[in-house]
Amino acid sequence: MSSISKTKASTNNTTTSISLGTTNTLEDPTKTKMASTASFLALTTLFALLSSQAIASDPSPLQDFCVADKDSHVLVNGFVCKDPKDVKADDFFLAANLDKPRDTSTSKAGSNVTLINVMRIPGLNTLGISLARIDYAPLGENPPHTHPRATEILTVLEGTLYVGFVTSNPNNTLFTKMLNKGDVFVFPEGLIHFQFNPCPDKPAVAIAALSSQNPSAITIANAVFGSKPSISDDVLAKAFQVEKKTVDWLQAQFWADNHN
Repeated sequence: MSSISKTKASTNNTTTSISLGTTNTLEDPTKTKMASTASFLALTTLFALLSSQAIASDPSPLQDFCVADKDSHVLVNGFVCKDPKDVKADDFFLAANLDKPRDTSTSKAGSNVTLINVMRIPGLNTLGISLARIDYAPLGENPPHTHPRATEILTVLEGTLYVGFVTSNPNNTLFTKMLNKGDVFVFPEGLIHFQFNPCPDKPAVAIAALSSQNPSAITIANAVFGSKPSISDDVLAKAFQVEKKTVDWLQAQFWADNHN
């Protein structure tokens, strides 16, 4: 039978009983230290993983600004900073005339995207944001595309838009909404999305903000059927489960970009 030792401590006339357990074996301090170290490393790794998920596509700036030096030949992720002594107000300014309608008549998709990114405003470098005005002809669309580096939030300024995005494999769930003037919709980063003007006689206009200084755009049809050089029609016929002559016809079309 194991014995239980009891220690009584009396302080200010208060007696406390402390049970020490049923064994006299002491834990190895080396093992305790190793377990503590392993736990700390596990928690640190978990924290790092969780923190990485909270970081936006573009890295956070480490100074007030880093105006892009487009004349530098140094290759970095983004642009090298211009010397702050050479920075001017115009580095953060662009007379973009975004209040004026854009021409949609030359676009086969019936839309015109005017993107304001770091290539247009050097002061956007490292700030993780850009802007676009999108004009839609009657029955025009901004065809299915993705922004590999940005989430997009879109506001309708004029007209009506039918918008949507599709989730990743395996569900490929479609989320859609009909937007009217003043409505706002969000397209998560990297997901295929689109906007379509369903009105046959009225144009539409929207403004989009994107969470990258250079969000890029991959228009699905252009990338698949308009790549240079062309993807093998054997590959695409198998992927889309159609005859090769259908793929050949699609690849023969003129896949124009609606971004300016």
